[in-house]
Amino acid sequence: MTSTFNPKPVPVVHSMNEAFFEGSAKGELRVGHCPKCDALFRFAYYLCPECWSQDLSWKKAKGTGRISHFTIIHQAPWEAFEADAPYTLALIELDEGVRMMSNIINFPPEKVKIGLPVKVVFEQRGDIALPMFEVIEG
Repeated sequence: MTSTFNPKPVPVVHSMNEAFFEGSAKGELRVGHCPKCDALFRFAYYLCPECWSQDLSWKKAKGTGRISHFTIIHQAPWEAFEADAPYTLALIELDEGVRMMSNIINFPPEKVKIGLPVKVVFEQRGDIALPMFEVIEG
């Protein structure tokens, strides 16, 4: 039985995340910003999660942070991810205080630890660039 190749899924771009992915295409990791109270947050909000302002903008993040939590995926959820298993899915605390989930790439899963410093890199999937993270060794 032959297997058909299933490419990795790509997110749907819509009004709430369009500026985020425009930044990713330029190699920028962007976070939501509220000019009224100066809160920073992930893009999944129409209102500021701190003051409820609708006047939101975007800020370019440094793209660095630390691993806050992680799990190692041994059994891929979809065929498209089988070649990557085992891989690390992590919650990253950016230097700006915003948390985001992403994969840790180019680093052995068995060596991943909470607190490791990471930097953003982008994986191209079709027309979308997705933020992934690499461990900063040094």
